[in-house]
Amino acid sequence: MTDYLIVLNKDADSVSFVDARTLEVARTLAVERNPHEVAVTPDGAKAFVSNAGADSISVFDMRTLTVIDTIRHPEFRFPHEGKVTPDGRLILASTYADKVFVIDVATHAVTRVIPAQRLSHMVALAPDARRAYVANIGSNSYSILDLEREAFVAHHPTGRKPEGIGVSPDGAWLYVANQDDDQVYIIDTATQSLAGRVATDRCPIRVAFTPDGRLALVPNRLGGCLSVIDTARKLEIKRVPVGLWPGGTVVDPEGRRIYVANNKTNDVSVIDVASLKVAATVEVGIHPDGMAFCRIA
Repeated sequence: MTDYLIVLNKDADSVSFVDARTLEVARTLAVERNPHEVAVTPDGAKAFVSNAGADSISVFDMRTLTVIDTIRHPEFRFPHEGKVTPDGRLILASTYADKVFVIDVATHAVTRVIPAQRLSHMVALAPDARRAYVANIGSNSYSILDLEREAFVAHHPTGRKPEGIGVSPDGAWLYVANQDDDQVYIIDTATQSLAGRVATDRCPIRVAFTPDGRLALVPNRLGGCLSVIDTARKLEIKRVPVGLWPGGTVVDPEGRRIYVANNKTNDVSVIDVASLKVAATVEVGIHPDGMAFCRIA
């Protein structure tokens, strides 16, 4: 079994594969312009890197760490975050297209194009994979996508410029990070009602959870720190200083380490979950942001 942290270096037009055991960069490969986000299949066999500046998606074979295909579509405009469903669909938000694309991860074919709200940017997948949630920066809203019908069923208002979005591991709560409000909204997914708000540092931009659902993790781009939220109390319990312009944030499957990509210091902070302190720093490429954890059996 091999564990990689996949790090996208936006201004280097490259992808770094970090060995999660040694925290050393195993390989760095060039991709097309301005890679932003990466989605991994549940079996760890493939990774899909959205090259936002090139309107393309690079497909990686994770066993060989090679690019095996490039997906293009005439309606891609700044393809951004996607999530892979257990039945083999990549649900991808294309920000300037105001659309969501459904892509078959086996054939790499676009199977559906769904009109979305303005500047649809980040995607969160419900644990049961019946729904996806999309954050819409330009509409100050989040949308609910019914994955059986492949159609939006609702759009709900949230704070100003919502970008980060995540669903708790039990599926009960949706967290939306509003950049211009410096707040995270907590939504009850059963009723879509606002259950709470948590103030963060400046410009909260992503949402991740520990696997046990105990902690929600929100990097604050202009605050240079990671907000740690106790989900039971809906309360920020700590701000962990990291590098400049933190963005992409992921947690390993065991919930032992948090990884935060620091855009302006060209590195990744590795945070020990038990102590909530930075335990190591990994140097990567220029302007790292999107990340994913990949376990290959």
